[in-house]
Amino acid sequence: MSLTHVDVKTAHDLQSDDDHTYVDVRSIPEFERGHPAGAHNVPLLHLDSQTGQMQPNPEFLTVMQANYSLESKLLIGCQTGGRSAQAGQILVAAGYQHVANVLGSFGGSQDRATGQIIEGWADAGLPVEHETPPENGYESLRRKASGTP
Repeated sequence: MSLTHVDVKTAHDLQSDDDHTYVDVRSIPEFERGHPAGAHNVPLLHLDSQTGQMQPNPEFLTVMQANYSLESKLLIGCQTGGRSAQAGQILVAAGYQHVANVLGSFGGSQDRATGQIIEGWADAGLPVEHETPPENGYESLRRKASGTP
């Protein structure tokens, strides 16, 4: 199986059908500043408070595997689409069958080849949350992976 790509409006429609889960792979602070309504947060990278640099989340795949089966229908988004494409490739390589990278993700982007603006979730006027239901936050998802209640 290979990574597919969908625009934000298609992602919203798929998510609304209740059979796709939007997984936002931005850092926890980015996610908390606003995210697609109903999104789950599993950061691909964490902000290192000492260096101010983003560092890989060594638990990314473990947390994904503990919370989502290989048959789960996943929509992977980030801020502009780079991290989500990377995360999507990791998931496909791990055997996930239905993984879609959300083009434009939350904040939108620009196609490097054509210069075309790719609309993001927020710019499209799609529902945004600033509060996270506890079960959708990274700490809750991580606890499930570690077997801690």
